[in-house]
Amino acid sequence: MAADILIAPSILSSDFSRLGEEIAAVDRAGADWIHLDVMDGHFVPNITFGPPVVAAVRGASEKFFDAHLMIEPADPYLEAFAKAGCDGITVHAEACTHLHRSLQAIRDLGCRSGVALNPATPEAVLVDILDRVDLVLVMTVNPGFGGQAFISSMLDKVARVRALIGTRPIRLQVDGGVTPETLPALVRAGADTFVAGSAIYKGGTEGAYRANIEALRASVR
Repeated sequence: MAADILIAPSILSSDFSRLGEEIAAVDRAGADWIHLDVMDGHFVPNITFGPPVVAAVRGASEKFFDAHLMIEPADPYLEAFAKAGCDGITVHAEACTHLHRSLQAIRDLGCRSGVALNPATPEAVLVDILDRVDLVLVMTVNPGFGGQAFISSMLDKVARVRALIGTRPIRLQVDGGVTPETLPALVRAGADTFVAGSAIYKGGTEGAYRANIEALRASVR
């Protein structure tokens, strides 16, 4: 499984005063994807950035831009994020009145579709939309802030989601409290794609980012 693991640094933990440079640095340091945490101050208690910022930094990396839309409503903004350069767009099940339609709209825009579940949201909501998703994101913290502690009870949820996915070609992503200490258990539970913010961006230099990414990978070798 270790060979299939993808590491997606969250730019939420980067130095926003040099955002493009930070994305380029973490790309060179070994990131597989670049994770974009979009928050609206409504669905979650924080505000980050929108499509113009994504478009401005798109040239900093050719890696997969993985947009996590913590916004409500999400549908009116899907096209703007796709045009800004996002390769994948994940929406929250809790924020979409017509989730099936939202996921199909993302695919129609040429992006990979993802659905995110908050810690208190049961995985049963996935049953009828798995044929419309390329990624399921299980939040292992409550969304809205970086640097939160991992909710250990989410390990069982990750395993249940993996069972639902079965052999479908759907990536199982986790976001929240991912560190070299928590990653091995998450891999055993069935996750394969990992968002990490402070665990990667601590140190503030490209060399530190490389060491931090390597520490994550080494924890499951």
